Amino acid sequence: MDENRNEYPYNPYQQPGMNQNQNQNQSFYQAGSYQSGMQNGGMHQPKPKKERKKGFGLTLAKCVAAALVFGLVGGSVFTGVSYAGSRILNLTGKSASAGNNTSSTNSVSSVQLQQTSTGNATEVVDVSGIVDAVMPSIVAITNTGTITYQSFWGQQSYESESCGSGIIIDQDEDYLYIATNNHVVADADTLTVQFVDGKTVECEIRGTDSSDDIAVVKVELDEIEADTLSQIKVATVGDSEALKVGEPAIAIGNALGYGQSVTTGCVSALGRTVTVSDQSTGETVTNTNLIQTDAAINPGNSGGALLNTKGEVIGINSVKYSDTDVEGFGFAIPMSDAKEIIDQLIKDGQVAEKQSAYLGIQGKDITSQISQAYGFPEGVYVLQVISGSAAEKAGILQGDIITELEGTQVTSMDQLRALLDNYDPGDEVTVTIERMENGYQEHEIALTLGTSLPER
Repeated sequence: MDENRNEYPYNPYQQPGMNQNQNQNQSFYQAGSYQSGMQNGGMHQPKPKKERKKGFGLTLAKCVAAALVFGLVGGSVFTGVSYAGSRILNLTGKSASAGNNTSSTNSVSSVQLQQTSTGNATEVVDVSGIVDAVMPSIVAITNTGTITYQSFWGQQSYESESCGSGIIIDQDEDYLYIATNNHVVADADTLTVQFVDGKTVECEIRGTDSSDDIAVVKVELDEIEADTLSQIKVATVGDSEALKVGEPAIAIGNALGYGQSVTTGCVSALGRTVTVSDQSTGETVTNTNLIQTDAAINPGNSGGALLNTKGEVIGINSVKYSDTDVEGFGFAIPMSDAKEIIDQLIKDGQVAEKQSAYLGIQGKDITSQISQAYGFPEGVYVLQVISGSAAEKAGILQGDIITELEGTQVTSMDQLRALLDNYDPGDEVTVTIERMENGYQEHEIALTLGTSLPER
């Protein structure tokens, strides 16, 4: 054999730079692959690496195809459900509309109310018609007085001015009578009222009732211009005893002295008891039958009207009883209580002194703190029962705890006195007590109130 020839015949797969052993192995491997390919049909078998790529591509294609099929099926189902639902709703709406137009309207209203409850929409009530009808009955009152105080340089004084509201409540041949709060007109040197047309005239106090924070001022008809007289009118008084919690309420008054303004809300509660200090007398005043409303009542609203949806006056707004630091927490004196007092002030200029109903006990407050600490029921502990009193005759005993009077919760002696002020001697009432009998047991005692001075 020629020494210059390779030991192996020419290898077409030989690559440059390989030694003979490498070329031999490469040649053997590729030759074997070629023969294997011929045996499987004469086609060259792909390399393993290419097989992996082809397998990945096939898997990806299958995934895409599956996703497309799922999407088509899901879309078809969704479209079918939506179409069926819309057909059902349309048919329902058409049926309601065809049968009764009111049913369709009610359906819309219920949706709006639902949206309002979830905060997605706000229901706005138009009260402009009511306001237009009532505004001629509302006036602004300006109180001009003198404030005196002691300073380093001696006694000093200055003129002060405050604003409030009033309601034209009555009229006779000579005067126009305006109801307001007592604290609006207290300590006045001069009082002026401004009517709906902006005209102003002086007025004078007819009578006041500081304990109920009610006053009446009067204006001479001769002092009022004819054009103004033609525009104003006497307010219509409603039945505040027929009120229900939750019904709409409208407040009108000279808020902050800027002129008449309107706020709306609802009757939040009835029969509220509020105790305040009377700044003019320094006495503590308790009102046991106030209307609570979330219609904004601000300084200047005092003496203004709280209205129902008929445009009737159901209460006299009073900032005196309202906590102006708390939003949506205002009070009004119900007209069922105020009207009788107003009529007396118009007629006599004062409220007749009435003798308070008398229960006949001496008591001690059991506050919520004492109740929690010692386990007593909250109310008034009876320290002593007055001999011959209504309480003794009815069987109330020393050691009993009074918790209610005529269904109203009793929490203190001051409140009990205030509640008794609403009754006359001889009235029959029911007192609820807690009595120690193997633990406190509740009893209801019917009694007839007596005649004497209130408990102190």
